[in-house]
Amino acid sequence: MPHVLIKLTDYKKKNKVDQNMGSWQSSLWGGNPDEVNPTSGLTKREIRAVQKSWAPVYANQLATGTELLKRLFRAHPQTLDFFKMVKKLPEDEYNTNIQFKAHVINLMSALNQAVVNLHQPEVVAVMMNKLGESHGRRKIQESHFHDLKGVIVNMFIEVLHLDDATLGAWGKTVEFWYKHIFQTLTPNQST
Repeated sequence: MPHVLIKLTDYKKKNKVDQNMGSWQSSLWGGNPDEVNPTSGLTKREIRAVQKSWAPVYANQLATGTELLKRLFRAHPQTLDFFKMVKKLPEDEYNTNIQFKAHVINLMSALNQAVVNLHQPEVVAVMMNKLGESHGRRKIQESHFHDLKGVIVNMFIEVLHLDDATLGAWGKTVEFWYKHIFQTLTPNQST
């Protein structure tokens, strides 16, 4: 063991590690965990909290996504109009509709990519712009997204029992996503 300490001490002297220990640790651990990213408004600590809390949600994406949409339809029945494939089905038959399953998987995959890539907020912003464009063509409005946010928050509180810090991080995350979705949801009419 003393031999290892001597080698480390020699290395420190040769490379002046002591003077740069803070920057070395910052680069090793990814920088200041509480520094706010100017694009997303999130800190690394908040991103980790969102990603950690998302993992169990995505572990069973079909069941979770189906439950999320069922809760959305119950809380806001008008949103069912956007889901013609199940609009006339009883709720217990949604799972039998292949188009509905495909939409649930697309929804959960898009959310997963947005969560996984939070460390690259510029990429997520472009993803959300594209999502806004596609939903705008279907006449989905900002209010519908806000309805969905309320359902997600309530579901996460009920099922995941998130602490206030993680819930706050999710709130900031969704606001970041929505900012970029709304930029392209309704095309700018001015020329």
